[in-house]
Amino acid sequence: MNGLPLRLAAPPPGWARAADVVVVGSGVAGLCAALAAAVTRRVLLVTKDELGAGSTVWAQGGVAAAIGPSDSPDLHGADTLLAGAGLCDPDAVEILVTEGPARVASLLALGTAFDGTETGGPALAREGGHDRDRILHAGGDATGREIHRALAAAVAGDPSIEVIEHAFALDVVRSGRPAQAVGLDVATADGTVGTILARAVVLATGGSGQIFPSTTNPQVATGDGVAMALRAGASTADLEFVQFHPTVLWRPGGYPGQRLLITEALRGEGAVLVDSGGARIMTGAHPRADLAPRDVVTKAMTIEMAATTTETGAITETGAITQTGAEAGAEHLWLDATGLEPAVLERRFPTVLRACREAGIDPVTEPIPVAPAAHYASGGVCTDEHGRTSLPGLYAVGEVAWTGAHGANRLASNSLLEGLVYGARVGAHLARALPSRRPATVDTRRPAVVPGTARAEIVAAIGSGAGVLRTAAGLHRTLERLAAVAADATLPERGDRPAAWEATNLLTVGTALAAAAARRTESRGCHWRADFPETSAGWLGHLVAHLDDRGELGMRFRAARTAAA
Repeated sequence: MNGLPLRLAAPPPGWARAADVVVVGSGVAGLCAALAAAVTRRVLLVTKDELGAGSTVWAQGGVAAAIGPSDSPDLHGADTLLAGAGLCDPDAVEILVTEGPARVASLLALGTAFDGTETGGPALAREGGHDRDRILHAGGDATGREIHRALAAAVAGDPSIEVIEHAFALDVVRSGRPAQAVGLDVATADGTVGTILARAVVLATGGSGQIFPSTTNPQVATGDGVAMALRAGASTADLEFVQFHPTVLWRPGGYPGQRLLITEALRGEGAVLVDSGGARIMTGAHPRADLAPRDVVTKAMTIEMAATTTETGAITETGAITQTGAEAGAEHLWLDATGLEPAVLERRFPTVLRACREAGIDPVTEPIPVAPAAHYASGGVCTDEHGRTSLPGLYAVGEVAWTGAHGANRLASNSLLEGLVYGARVGAHLARALPSRRPATVDTRRPAVVPGTARAEIVAAIGSGAGVLRTAAGLHRTLERLAAVAADATLPERGDRPAAWEATNLLTVGTALAAAAARRTESRGCHWRADFPETSAGWLGHLVAHLDDRGELGMRFRAARTAAA
């Protein structure tokens, strides 16, 4: 394989700024990190689009927290560990579930308007993988938008935080040996490139869902943070574990890019998945039926749509498939919410109702056509409990980061929680202590990009071989196609930016993802190998990736920590 670019080709920096901390990304994780760090530091927050253009505002279902009278962090942790299929780090999970209630309280203090009951308490819902009602929501199915509103208002009112919108983060600026992150090169809306020097760089750039033909992720989710971290010399882990949300609105003919997520909370209220004849898919297939973990539901749907027999596939508690399913060649299945009271749908799911009706579907009277789509990256840049990566001075938080909390499959509604909990932890850590200041050095590594037009080939390659169902042959073809794209990496025409930068980041992330998926010869969580359908005890661990000085991808296996370890 030809080496991947080690830095993005761009004009030389023409200006410089300085801050104590620079945060890249304006979702829940980035905003929380900025607010916590700003208690004692000067923070510069940069985002490549407008402040609210990331994934947070699209989060419909809610945020999970053990605040109900019959709930506890231990029960929340047990559900998280079960969904993670053996690869959750127990310490990371404990941090997530025990600090979650306090972070929810901090949101309330900022004025976040969660939905309540008639008695004045919080309205708690249930989603797949949870055995308690513990999902807080706002505006029915507009939770992420309300949380982002409250956090963004707090950031706007903090004099220690400066926000720069429409700023594309290019690469981490490093010091000499030993290497340390000392800043960030960015391209701004006026067409210039500059350097922000800082004692800490925090990546909060979100996911990489745009690498797939169909995704719930917004257009900005092009894997920028993971690609930057790899180019800077930091390690990543578990990139093969990409969660596909089972219920995304399907439309005839298909279309690329972001698709509408149909929140899992609908199934929590009683909606069910059915085939074209109205027969339920998940009944008898898993102990939790329609509220099974997302990887299990997605697998069951994929079997139903693609298999050639009429027998229902049985799925065990761990997600193992024991038989094939029905509905040969179907492009989609159905989510039937017609059994719910219309008033419940209107009150709890206004966003879904409005979007479906705009598409000519009325969920009150007819089932919703749904199919799986790429939703969440459980892997990312390796961090510790304070967001520190393997490169001193570089931090990561949120979907771009790998803390070990999600394992092989994220539990529903733990993503906003992770941004709240770990964002606050990263910021608080930086508020207490910063890395030492060191001078930047000239980066002599080769700059290159692939043309923006290569994005279509990259997405097609990933979609054909590294989607829901994977095989050795399909992954091999994907890697060959990506290597051919990498071979064309060169200096771009000026007019091809920033499309070329995004395409190059997608190429880097896609190559690492497909390589890890090819290496992991088992099925676990949301990684499904048709040629290795069983979960293997020998693969109870993580594939840790890095780029060497030639741009070659290296990978090593690291055994997982378990609750018994």
